[in-house]
Amino acid sequence: YRSYKNLMWINGGNQIQFADQKQEFNKRPTKIGRRSLSRSISQSSTDSYGSAASYTDSSDDETSPRDKQQKNSKGNGDFCIKNIKQADFGRREIEIAEQEMPALMALRKRAQGEKPLAGAKVVGCTHITAQTAVLMETLTALGAQCRWAACNIYSTQNEVAAALAEGGFSVFAWKGESEDDFWWCIDRCVNLEGWQPNMILDDGGDLTHWIYKKYPNMFKKIKGIVEESVTGVHRLYQLSKAGKLCVPAMNVNDSVTKQKFDNLYCCRESILDGLKRTTDVMFGGKQVVVCGYGEVGKGCCAALKAMGSIVYVTEIDPICALQACMDGFRLVKLNEVIRQVDIVITCTGNKNVVVREYLDRMKNGCIVCNMGHSNTEIDVASLRTPELTWERVRSQVDHVIWPDGKRIVLLAEGRLLNLSCSTVPTFVLSITATTQALALIELYNAPEGRYKQDVYLLPKKMDEYVASLHLPTFDAHLTELSDEQAKYLGLNKNGPFKPNYYR
Repeated sequence: YRSYKNLMWINGGNQIQFADQKQEFNKRPTKIGRRSLSRSISQSSTDSYGSAASYTDSSDDETSPRDKQQKNSKGNGDFCIKNIKQADFGRREIEIAEQEMPALMALRKRAQGEKPLAGAKVVGCTHITAQTAVLMETLTALGAQCRWAACNIYSTQNEVAAALAEGGFSVFAWKGESEDDFWWCIDRCVNLEGWQPNMILDDGGDLTHWIYKKYPNMFKKIKGIVEESVTGVHRLYQLSKAGKLCVPAMNVNDSVTKQKFDNLYCCRESILDGLKRTTDVMFGGKQVVVCGYGEVGKGCCAALKAMGSIVYVTEIDPICALQACMDGFRLVKLNEVIRQVDIVITCTGNKNVVVREYLDRMKNGCIVCNMGHSNTEIDVASLRTPELTWERVRSQVDHVIWPDGKRIVLLAEGRLLNLSCSTVPTFVLSITATTQALALIELYNAPEGRYKQDVYLLPKKMDEYVASLHLPTFDAHLTELSDEQAKYLGLNKNGPFKPNYYR
């Protein structure tokens, strides 16, 4: 806020400049300026930006939930969360989510007479959000018992975890867990005397890995695994290839209803939400490189292009690469554009996509983030060296500063951007959650011998059923095949309408 005396009119009022502005606009600030700027932003924005996906914890004490003794209103203390007093807030969020998750609500109604998951003991490790809560309560309505931990240390909505704990769920999660907390929560979720899980619902494979490594006898008694992420599915296929997968598993990630909807449409909306909430960046004219052009990459690129960004794509798969080219994006190698881009987004499911060499070459102010499930894509560990300075700007936003004053903006410490820094569209998650529920029902009720010790895709008929449950929301009316048309195509009039290999 400069006073008018510091303004000088030039060329008859067509331009103005600051008379006391002695340095170029884009010159890097001094170290003193940087510190005061970071401090003022951090202090002023904690309340409004402290936790985009959850009620801010700034007012809570810093005591670790592991050191607290909490009980719900019924006297049950088999949970570990941030603050049970937030349960009322969480319940309201769950109720809002229910309105946008029609298929799960339909499953609950259909299960009033039958309980297809009666006797199922489901141990889960997913993002703990209002949408997941609707899934968990649906599984309970279907007859299952559930114990749950979080698959990401930043994505838990504390008020939702509180609502679940108040509702009698054994939940072990809070936003901002340490790595040690993360594994402790998974172990508490699994290791309860007298409780043997028989189904696993996983997102990322950490829960499956933990049980397989630490509780091998428990793992052998598991009836089925349902996995929804690229990373987790990859780990399952590795176990299967090595002959170490002793239970059947359902690959939900590669089901059409997951890939074509959650991965694509969810990320198309949430990438912008996450970047805006954390950085307030304007997308028009920005140069962005998106690493990976799978369904997640496609969604990110479409959104950024629509906002006026100049988008580059990196890809290893020639098929996905050709799709990127035909969608109007320039295919490059990362080292060709790393010096000029304003934003770097990873979504490959791989490791070491953005390594220290690339981080060193980035321009001042470059925003770096990850939209893949795992935090392995950006080599964050290489930035924790004595010559680099870390400054926390606001929750999930860090400046990493080089000795010459250059800084990059690192979001969520390289973890999943949308669920760590913002929220995701509930309706799309309804599709994925319904797919997960049906996969659990299928594996739990399958007759012996239908599924062997391998990784399977959801039957196409179920994919179509999930989609059909969501169509009434749009007042959509499906065309029906005539008998003659069905015979001509060699199809059943009621489906499935695509072969199992269709992707």
